[in-house]
Amino acid sequence: MTAIMNSHPSSRPATVARALTPASSLSLTAALGEQFTALYALVQRSGHVFGSTLGPLFEQGRSHPLPRFVYFGPETSDASVRLAFLAGFDHRDLRGTLSLLHFVEGLALKPDVGQRLNLTVFPIVDLLGLAGFARDTRLAQENWTRTEVPELRLLEQDARANGYHGYVRLETTTEDIVVAQLRSSPHVEHPTPAVEFVTSEDFEPFAVRWESEVGEATAGPLSVAADLSFQPFELTLRLPTAWTPELHREAAASILKKFITRYRAFIAYGQHL
Repeated sequence: MTAIMNSHPSSRPATVARALTPASSLSLTAALGEQFTALYALVQRSGHVFGSTLGPLFEQGRSHPLPRFVYFGPETSDASVRLAFLAGFDHRDLRGTLSLLHFVEGLALKPDVGQRLNLTVFPIVDLLGLAGFARDTRLAQENWTRTEVPELRLLEQDARANGYHGYVRLETTTEDIVVAQLRSSPHVEHPTPAVEFVTSEDFEPFAVRWESEVGEATAGPLSVAADLSFQPFELTLRLPTAWTPELHREAAASILKKFITRYRAFIAYGQHL
């Protein structure tokens, strides 16, 4: 398998918690809000992870800031590789959201794992859906350059402003194994070295099926790629819906940690060619 932010962090746990209050499922929202609040409290003491937001979005007279966490690894510079992590494209399935929050917690507690990397995490994309507003579209299938979805328009603007080198998406699958899909553009001018930056070892002890796709993207963050000065990759990880939330959270955090550890080595290898 081969492929090839500017930010002004702030902590706004109370505002985000209010934005995550839909008209139904109050107990779930309360638990999620508590996790957000605890994480914001943790990152306030971190020198590498910062809580911030995109937006806010305004709907029916209310403000809804899109949660974001930004990680600057040790020895990070303006030239560092920038990766974006996204989850929560459907508010009815929050496994990916909870897993990304756990992943951010791990970065705050052990910040050396992403040395020289700049990571931005968007744990809940379907923010207005979670807040109780009706949705008539599947956010994961939307073209970011043509969408009218407020959250995706914000993410499109962020993509153009920050120029991420790659995207990692967390989703779920009805299959009983992990599915890892790598997508890249056919317009890559400077191919990366022929080494693997993610392998089956990174998924152990879980079984994984690989998928790859090279072509013009009609949906997701790569739909913005044609307008960028370089072409990012997109790695989508789909974990089984049959897994418990606890297993999903621990497995996702483990896979993502191994991925960024290997990706650091991948970048270092390329710089020495």
